Amino acid sequence: MVSGGSAKRADELLLVVDAGNTNTVFGVYRGEVLAESFRLSTDLERTADEYGATLVTLLARASLDVRDVGAVIVSSVVPPLNPTLERLARGFFGQRPLFVEPGIRTGMPIRYDNPAEVGADRIVNAVAARHLFGAPAVVVDFGTATTFDIVNPQGEYAGGIISPGILISAEALFAHASRLYRVDVKPPAQLVGRNTAAAMQAGIFFGYVGLVDGILERLKAEIPGLEIVVATGGQAEMIAAGSRHIRHVEPQLTLIGLRLIHGLNRS
Repeated sequence: MVSGGSAKRADELLLVVDAGNTNTVFGVYRGEVLAESFRLSTDLERTADEYGATLVTLLARASLDVRDVGAVIVSSVVPPLNPTLERLARGFFGQRPLFVEPGIRTGMPIRYDNPAEVGADRIVNAVAARHLFGAPAVVVDFGTATTFDIVNPQGEYAGGIISPGILISAEALFAHASRLYRVDVKPPAQLVGRNTAAAMQAGIFFGYVGLVDGILERLKAEIPGLEIVVATGGQAEMIAAGSRHIRHVEPQLTLIGLRLIHGLNRS
């Protein structure tokens, strides 16, 4: 463990943390360059010491020194995990973590009835998409849920859409149809399956691509000039391959947004 209070150095590292319902992703930035990232399962039973020991080992394998971490920023949609992440940041990096929450500077007006209801990752993704690609834009984040977040032509967060994730949808099918079994969720070789596994894969994949493209078509009809559609999250590349509307895939979108927001709040 390290102690805080050291003078800020030009070469210090920024630790960004994206805590989701299924996975927690840790990224390490050196300036604007993502030096390394690590994905751990989100586990509310895991202690700060357990997260820290694992993370320190991973940093060492990447030739990164825990003592060089000069700041920590966290986006979390798992509130019970936040105290653990706070203890992790203070105990192992000697830093008070900055949480993306109401009151933090994002540089993006939020046009939501109650801004506190918006998941931190959704705002972070919107900030990153506007920075990388401009506005208007839609971010489709394929996680436990699939979220569609809209940046309007004025560059503001305009709201979003939430639907069940593809893996949750598939699990519901397996759980409630007694004669159906689990199959890999992946693009099928052809549309019409000639066995049960292939038929299920076709229904899951093309059904979900239809859901995504159907929502995007409606958004494009409603928002003038909307062409930028950015996908991120675990199944982004798979779904983007079958989509007619997804133009960009950026796996590190949330980490990029965290770096940008940290820069706005550095003081």
